[in-house]
Parts: sequence; structure tokens; C-alpha cells
Amino acid sequence: MRAFQSPTLAAPAHDHHEARRGFVAALPVMLGFVPFALVLGAQAAQKGLSPIEVPLMTGLNFGGGSEFAAIRLWTSPPHIGLIVAIAFLVNSRHLLMGATLARFIRHLPLRKALPALFFMCDESWAMGLADARQRASTSPSFSLRYYLGLSAGLYLTWITFTTIGAIVGPMIGNIDAYGFDMAFPAVFLVLLRGMWKSARAARPWLVSLIMAAATHVWIPGAWYVAAGAASGLLAAYVWADQP
Repeated sequence: MRAFQSPTLAAPAHDHHEARRGFVAALPVMLGFVPFALVLGAQAAQKGLSPIEVPLMTGLNFGGGSEFAAIRLWTSPPHIGLIVAIAFLVNSRHLLMGATLARFIRHLPLRKALPALFFMCDESWAMGLADARQRASTSPSFSLRYYLGLSAGLYLTWITFTTIGAIVGPMIGNIDAYGFDMAFPAVFLVLLRGMWKSARAARPWLVSLIMAAATHVWIPGAWYVAAGAASGLLAAYVWADQP
């Protein structure tokens, strides 16, 4: 005889399993976060931000690219308008990422959907969508608990190690000399590998790469981010109906 299991007990157990599964899946990326979180924290400290101000910045914004851009532009007193404009431009890709994620979370109430979008970063977005594709036969295919489990790990790692970087950075000098900044592109290459389907399906990536590189060479500022995102989206739309 099959033992009776109360639905009220089974649901929390399943939720905990999914959150733990997401956290465990995020562990390699969390390790990849550590070096460039230390770099960002150290650079912020060198610009005069305190170990309290750094986690406030990284926790409220939670967008590594825009935070690096803001720190590079930081002066005393800071040019707030310029920093806000560049941060918005660098983070503009999140508009497209959010649009992609919207169809998976549209059934959720705002009290759940808004926190999910707040914790969305490149890594959590990519891993959440990759998991949803693997669970295509499951309803719903997008596991919110899995997504929140991996997002929590990434968020806490980012805040913790940017703070540590702000504390120890001034003691060890130029942290870039250790090559830690290479962790940033390395993490993205791993994420791309996980999202790879075929060379044909990756054509929009190539278009995005070429447009971003050309814009970076010819146009100053962070416009290459918007150019790469927009051109990749347009290419994906054009080739959407092709086999």
C-alpha cells in the first residue's frame, strides 16, 4: 500500500528541493563571481567608496557591467547624471531579457514576479531559461523556486565579495595585475556554451558580436551594449521562420 502523503507537506518539500537544485547549479558561477567581485570592490574603494557604500551599490543595482562603468566614471564630486545615463545604457539589455522571461512568469502575481525580475542578471536569466528548455514537457516549464535558489546564491556572493574587495583592496594595491578581470568573459563563455544549440541558431550571436565590436571601435561610450543587443534581436526576428 502506498503511504499517504499530505499535499501541504509535499509542496514545501518540493519547493525546497527546487531551490536547493538552483543553488547547487549556481555554485560554479558563484565561484566565477568571486574574482571580479573582488576587483569591483577594490576599484570602488580606490575611488573613495566605503565598505558600507559598496554593498549598497551592488545590492541595490545588481548589475556588474553597469557598476564597473559607474566606478570608472566616478569622480569627487561624482557626475550623477552621466553615471545614471551610462548605467541605464549598459543595463538596457535587461529590457530584452525581461521580455524573454515575461512569458514564463506572466501567470505569477506581482508580489512574486517583481522580485524575480529584480534578481535577474545575465547568469540567472541564462540558467533559468536553459532549465526551462530542459523541462519543456513539464507544466510550468519555468521553475520559479529553482530560479530564486540560483539567484539567491549569485546575489549573496556578489554582495559579499564586493564588500570583501572594498575592505582588502587598498591593502594589496592594483588587483587587476593578478588577472582576476578575466573571470568576467570566462563566465559568459561558459554560459554561451550551455545555451548552444547549433551554428545556424547561433547566427544572431555572431551578428550581435560584430555590431557590438564595430560600435565599440567607432563610437565612444557604452553604446556598443545597446547596438549588440538590438542587432542580435533583429537578426533573431529575421531568421525566426527559417529552419
